[in-house]
Amino acid sequence: MLLRIKSLYNEYPRQYWLMIAGIVISTAGGSMIWPFLLIYASGKLHLPLSTVALLISINAGTGLFASFLAGTLTDKIGRKAVMVFSLALMGVAYFFLMRAETYPQFVVLMIFIGLSNPLYQVGADAMLADMIPTEKRTDAYAINRIANNAAFALGPAVGGFLASSSYNLAFYGASAGFIIYSLLLFFLARETLEKPINETKADSLAEQVSGTKNGSYARVFQDKGYMAFVSLIAIGLIAPSMVWILMAVYAKTNFGVPEAMYGWIPTTNALLCVFAQYPVTQITRKYETLTVTAVGMLIYAIGAGSVALMTGFSGFWLSMVVLTFGELTLIPTASKYVADIAPADMRGRYMSIYWLGWGLARTLAPLIGGALNDGLFPQAIWIGGLLIGLTSVFGLIILNSITNSQATLRT
Repeated sequence: MLLRIKSLYNEYPRQYWLMIAGIVISTAGGSMIWPFLLIYASGKLHLPLSTVALLISINAGTGLFASFLAGTLTDKIGRKAVMVFSLALMGVAYFFLMRAETYPQFVVLMIFIGLSNPLYQVGADAMLADMIPTEKRTDAYAINRIANNAAFALGPAVGGFLASSSYNLAFYGASAGFIIYSLLLFFLARETLEKPINETKADSLAEQVSGTKNGSYARVFQDKGYMAFVSLIAIGLIAPSMVWILMAVYAKTNFGVPEAMYGWIPTTNALLCVFAQYPVTQITRKYETLTVTAVGMLIYAIGAGSVALMTGFSGFWLSMVVLTFGELTLIPTASKYVADIAPADMRGRYMSIYWLGWGLARTLAPLIGGALNDGLFPQAIWIGGLLIGLTSVFGLIILNSITNSQATLRT
């Protein structure tokens, strides 16, 4: 066993393992509070679910802008600086979030967190792609997710326990986790961007997005197959985003499931990802990317829709189990797909558009879910999630058919 672990360690650069260690530290901290954030905000603000859920939409909507900014900065000034800044900003924002008392204060801090998330994620994905050759990327992304979820297995369980007595302790843990990881990167990591993109300092973000400069986002937008892929992924991710954002407050408000008990639901997700991710990846890597993503999205949709049938902790737990297998199937494959098709000098921008799709899903999920809850009935959240997820599944099947037809014509 020790020889196998040593062999696996030697397969990847040391900086990759530094990132893995940092992910464990920061995720364990952040996950102490994030699953319960809407419950915390609802308790402080005493506002309708749709209004409180808007905070998550504001957070994710800010991330849409940050995704464009992240791609440009990551390809221009480097991966390391972007990652260090974003982690430090998140640590500061979580520290002040526990002192927020009014809705505008929550809005400002959620904007800061929304800016930070894509900056880190795009930088980290680009750095990983820089360091890891394509034949090892599927396993590298799988190990990355295993580490992330190992930490997430601990965070919500501890956070739910702490939140039952004092939310401040959970916020301190979140802040410390992000700050520690930022310091590790600052002192121990090296920059992996080998050469700067041929852009002048005068190039503005508007020029990068509009396509008036060489190497801009116009090259990404002209990749029609990739843009279709990102759009369909974004649509499908609305369903699991509803579960992650709304199920905790749905379970407590409608069925009295307390935070301390609910914390074991995201912990179950994390434990499954730790122990099942690698075996699932060994199966999914044998099949076409778009086929795998369609299957993963179908499982996601079924998991989200099943919440409408559940009435207690065990039912919500089962829905999360189903949802998790969609996650195990979809995410490493989708990440590898983006890393493989992105030109080396455009990785930051390709990654940023991919994460923009995630941000769009997180922006729309609480808006759609809150509207369905307040305008119809609580279970409508999950029925809507199922229908939206199935739309993505059919779209991915069609895209796969078109892609295969084009490949056949070229040969």
